[in-house]
Amino acid sequence: MKSFDRVSALLLLAVATTPAAADDEPGRIRVIGRAAQEVAPDFASVEIGVESRGATPAAALDAASQAARGIVATAKEMGVAEADIGTSAITLQPRIKNVRQPDGTMGEREDGYLASNRVRVRLAEMGKLGELMRRTLDSGANRIQGISFGLRDPAAAEAAVQVAAVKDAKAQAERIAEATGVKLGTVISIDAPPRSESARPMPYAVAMKAPAPRGRTAVPVEAGSIETSAEVDAVFAIGR
Repeated sequence: MKSFDRVSALLLLAVATTPAAADDEPGRIRVIGRAAQEVAPDFASVEIGVESRGATPAAALDAASQAARGIVATAKEMGVAEADIGTSAITLQPRIKNVRQPDGTMGEREDGYLASNRVRVRLAEMGKLGELMRRTLDSGANRIQGISFGLRDPAAAEAAVQVAAVKDAKAQAERIAEATGVKLGTVISIDAPPRSESARPMPYAVAMKAPAPRGRTAVPVEAGSIETSAEVDAVFAIGR
């Protein structure tokens, strides 16, 4: 009976000296480290294209191709490198028109052809984005879509925020150890599970507005900022 009481006392002592935020296993402290940062993007990307109609497939495609060449030429005139200009899509399809038949029913018939050509342009000088969009309209473009902002080296931003998350985990563990009167030991494990990174527009100090050529309306463009976040699961030993 005395042996049972002694074992019970030792178990109670172990529970009493285990930190409240410790892992289920005694002698360990487990924390979740988090960090996030917002950085200004260093490039802008936009998809500019043209949609043309023609009586024949060749006529429609030739018209779209001519306008696409004008988009590419305009981008190069503004200093965009060839590596930052690329065709994103080319389509050609017949146009279908609904017509009423002599018997009063509705039917379909071909009504020429529709061709499109879209070009993706990436700009390091984001202040020129509005000017680029406006000037490509003069070269034949009639479609603008897919405007986005990004980082040329996103891995560097992700690495920096992951390091910050690890530091946050260590700081938490140190506070827990100090509050519970124990000594923080070495790292047992650090788990950095995959986390979906999201880039969302945030208020930015400067609005990237293109200068307005005389007689034209400026296209205002705001770059915003990109948020990168990281989370780590860290387990520390309780030192002796």
